[in-house]
Amino acid sequence: MHAVIITGGKQYRVKEGDVLSVEKLELPPGRKAHFDRVLLIEDGETVHLGTPVLDNAMVLGLVLENFKDEKVLVFKKKRRKQYRRTRGHRQPLTKVRITRIVPDRSMITAADLAEEKLAPVEAPAPEAKPKAEAPAALPKKTPAKAKAPAKAAAKPKTVKKPAPPKTKKATKE
Repeated sequence: MHAVIITGGKQYRVKEGDVLSVEKLELPPGRKAHFDRVLLIEDGETVHLGTPVLDNAMVLGLVLENFKDEKVLVFKKKRRKQYRRTRGHRQPLTKVRITRIVPDRSMITAADLAEEKLAPVEAPAPEAKPKAEAPAALPKKTPAKAKAPAKAAAKPKTVKKPAPPKTKKATKE
């Protein structure tokens, strides 16, 4: 079974189990996403075509991750004007796995649409080492050595001689 959905201003042809990258959805990883703007559903025998969308159709998915796409460089230049600008852009995207294509919403149970409250995934904390007790008598630190005074410049500064005055050239009359 295939479906054509619209999300983020783009159309995608999907089937169950597909993993696709769509424009960023405001959902954290592990949450369910549902796409209700379905243009077409095709199962081996029949084709349901919307005008422009199917009213009761829905596609369900699971958000896998939010990430940024590769950098796209934008270069502007105006010839002979010493104008050049380079900018980079990384588009935010969401990776979604399609779990189910439903031609009629009455077939969907409340559990399918329920938002699951998942605990945020955290990186494991590094193991804390127990602090060793400080020794009873610490040796005293000696003060840092004072810096030696800076040496005076050995070379005298050179004085630039002024250029000789320019003279007017004689012209033919």
